[in-house]
Amino acid sequence: MKTMGKKAAIRYARNERGPTLGYSEASGVRLLYEDGLAFKDLNKDGKLDRYEDWRLSPEERAKDLASKMTIEQIAGLMLYSSHQAIPGNLNWFPATYGGQFFEASGAAPGDLSDQQLSFVANDHIRHILITRIQDPATAALWNNNVQAYAESLGFGIPANNSSDPRHSSDTSKEFNAGAGGAISMWPESMGLAAAFDPAVARKFGEVAAKEYRALGLATALSPQVDIATDPRWYRFGMTFGEDPQLAADMARAYIDGFQTSEGEAEIADGWGCDSVNAMVKHWPGGGSGEAGRDAHFGYGKYAVYPGGNFDEHLVPFTEGAFRLAGKTGQASAIMPYYTISVGQDSKNGENVGNSYNEYLINDLLRGRYGYDGVVCTDWGITADEGEDISRLFPGGRCWGVEEGYSVAERHYKLIMAGVDQFGGNNEIGPVIEAYNIGARKHGESFMRLRFEQSAVRLLKNMFRLGLFENPYLEADVTTATVGQAEFMEAGYEAQLRSIVMLKNEGVLPVARKKTVYIPKRSLPADTDWMGMPIPPSESYPIHLDVVKKYFAVTDRPEEADFALVCIESPRSTKGYSKADAEAGGNGYVPISLQYAPYTAEYARETSLAGDARDVLNRSYKGKS
Repeated sequence: MKTMGKKAAIRYARNERGPTLGYSEASGVRLLYEDGLAFKDLNKDGKLDRYEDWRLSPEERAKDLASKMTIEQIAGLMLYSSHQAIPGNLNWFPATYGGQFFEASGAAPGDLSDQQLSFVANDHIRHILITRIQDPATAALWNNNVQAYAESLGFGIPANNSSDPRHSSDTSKEFNAGAGGAISMWPESMGLAAAFDPAVARKFGEVAAKEYRALGLATALSPQVDIATDPRWYRFGMTFGEDPQLAADMARAYIDGFQTSEGEAEIADGWGCDSVNAMVKHWPGGGSGEAGRDAHFGYGKYAVYPGGNFDEHLVPFTEGAFRLAGKTGQASAIMPYYTISVGQDSKNGENVGNSYNEYLINDLLRGRYGYDGVVCTDWGITADEGEDISRLFPGGRCWGVEEGYSVAERHYKLIMAGVDQFGGNNEIGPVIEAYNIGARKHGESFMRLRFEQSAVRLLKNMFRLGLFENPYLEADVTTATVGQAEFMEAGYEAQLRSIVMLKNEGVLPVARKKTVYIPKRSLPADTDWMGMPIPPSESYPIHLDVVKKYFAVTDRPEEADFALVCIESPRSTKGYSKADAEAGGNGYVPISLQYAPYTAEYARETSLAGDARDVLNRSYKGKS
């Protein structure tokens, strides 16, 4: 089967004493009946297998299915796709349709791309990361097409589609690539935290989960619960702030909102048709990068703890994500960060990326804290590193294992460290090689059990949400749900709650129909986080059509009754200068939070961490 066509034809069967079943006519799935109840014959063998029996627990069903799967099929389940736009385009993540780019292909926006057809069928991928979508109706159509296609293959395992955050009212190109289409608008996590009320985070989770499920999204790659201990870090605004206990409280409420189904939507133990898996990031805390640098780049790969405060970074996980108030108990998935947590491995003394660190995953996360959910790496950590330390692509973020490891050996090391899934990897070949490495070292039985262990964890997150029974959507319901007035109002109220007034010397409130002056924001030429050039620009920081609903607007300050000034953090480097390196320096420069020129007179003479392969001392003392 090459494609399910423009629109998959879906049939439904309603059980009076059980779930409604949805299946594609074209997939080959038929219904089985037992005790007056209907079940889907997902593997098309004419009999009811335990994994097809919705009366059993997710654990029982997952174990049965994992025991039946081939190593190749489990390897595909352990992959998490690279970023997918709907439809694919010519920008960050290009795709083809019948060998042509979308714009020239004649394909419908909800069709599957050539790449998607290939990795679902040939690489057995069932976890797909969705970024931009054209609109909610297109998302529903694409979801039905990919689910029908997956249902037609092998054991009929559905797709577990996911998203990075997409509800921000001021979306960032850096990490909110999912923004698009009609959807309710909410504050960033820092804004939610500024309300100092976990109920706001809980409400966001509840609303976002309903919109996610209406879009066919079953996993949220959020919340980001890193402690924001360094304001120079450019992911600072996506955290719940610097207070570990506040972050724990907000994380707990956020995850309860996402994962909890109630009433008729509940299947069992708080999970159900309104639930979305929360993948909490980034274990064991990503906010401790040396000098505020970020570990997407080689120059920011080290996390340091000069005050011995490592355990504080765990609090949002151990007291929040792992101790939910709701019935689901704990977050269903965890993502470690790219960073090397320097000097924290008390077992093996390894300084390797967190996902590679057996002590941090098997001993600390799974052993001490008893976590048995999915552990998924951050995106792109198994490929060889790139030649240019200042660019995100090409190359992987295999920090600490850059040398002495093949791509397959990195996969093996991750598996043995306790990882279940490889973010951003689309090919099963290296996972199969990793299995073979392990089989030679430990025997086939050992590695088979290890792979099944990961498969069970991954499959449980699908069974809990009812995806095996009905992963399909109705476009009109999707359109009516996503961005509905009630959800938009809740998001607006949260935005109001997120505002912090620092001073008011008789200026506010301002009467309507007064005249306002809004200075334009001038931005110099820059590069984005992928290294692509951004031209200089000058624009208003607020949409004038919104302002004009309330005030008259002038470009002449002398005509204004008041000014509305929007200030961003100072524009600075990301902590590394290629020009400095080419001029003979070590390349490391300060990230400044000053609006005026700044020289790092009091920086450390010697950095806390460094890479003996290139620059051991990453100090920027004396640099501007």
